[in-house]
Amino acid sequence: MATRPPKPSADGTARAARKPMSLKKLAEHLALSPATVSLVINRSSVADSIPQATKDRIFAAARKFKYRPNFFARSLRTQRSFTIGVIVPEVSDGYSASVMSGVEDYLLQEGYFYFVASHRHRADLIDEYPRMFLERSVDGLIAVDTPWNLNLSVPVVTVSGHHDVKGVTNIVLNHQRAAELALKHLFHLGHRKIAFIKGQEFSSDTEERWANIERVARRIGLTIDARLVAQLEGDSPSPQLGYMATKVLLASRQEFTALFAFNDISAMGSIRALHESGCHVPEDVSVVGFDDIQSAAFQNPALTTVRQPLREMGRAAAEILLKRINRPGSELRDKHTLEPELVIRETTGPAPAKRPSPAKSKP
Repeated sequence: MATRPPKPSADGTARAARKPMSLKKLAEHLALSPATVSLVINRSSVADSIPQATKDRIFAAARKFKYRPNFFARSLRTQRSFTIGVIVPEVSDGYSASVMSGVEDYLLQEGYFYFVASHRHRADLIDEYPRMFLERSVDGLIAVDTPWNLNLSVPVVTVSGHHDVKGVTNIVLNHQRAAELALKHLFHLGHRKIAFIKGQEFSSDTEERWANIERVARRIGLTIDARLVAQLEGDSPSPQLGYMATKVLLASRQEFTALFAFNDISAMGSIRALHESGCHVPEDVSVVGFDDIQSAAFQNPALTTVRQPLREMGRAAAEILLKRINRPGSELRDKHTLEPELVIRETTGPAPAKRPSPAKSKP
């Protein structure tokens, strides 16, 4: 039985309004060729030569008419999935989450979908996830704070990767400058007995950062007492690790007037342990963190820290990866280095004339 076609509205546009906007119709509305509109909508590298005003007009019209490109046709035409794999140790209020926010910003802006896998520092998952991503036809991979020695068939960008691997671009921090900012700040405040909390052995930045701390300390005439060096143990993203490491430092009965922690999360745990031992921050002990995660400014007292441009590092990783995908052979520099910044807040101050001995502090 034949069905009656929908009755048009008074202006005759009811049926047209229900039909999705096609590329051809969008191009006609803009008085542009379908090829031009397609290049811009699909963010082709060839579109670089098209004036920005024209691009803005195309995207504005696409939003107005709710035009959506045919994903499957686009994938078949370009032989790409427009999907990225991202590997992280864990996702929490810390380093990984801040880097991921920058990755997300750029991939969403460029119309890419992404998968995120957390390996929790398990060697078997670090080996397995890249293969699983490739089976899902990702166009490239971003590895955050993850040991990387694989040479894959797709472009790879690492954040805080320090291994030279063919086909891999590393986004890294200037760790020498970071060590200078923290140690010179404490040194100029009169601190000479400084305790340190190193990162876990599995962290990508631990070895690089500690080597630079030792190098800068020698340069400015600061002696590092091995008895005042503790290391984070375990893979929990909780301040508990910094709390336990500081308990170890206090148990050594060695005096210190400042503490430089591996990251902000561990610095927060350190402050709790110091308070429990009867030490006031910063009157008795100054504390410096590392990363400048969002919650650092809202601690009580607010945390002095070395700011890594974590969001910028994530965005740079995504941008470089897409450039390599769209223009094979480009952006093949081994390393892109970003600069740190010291953010001085409330947990650092002048070294006390005589700090109370941990032996006399409360248990």
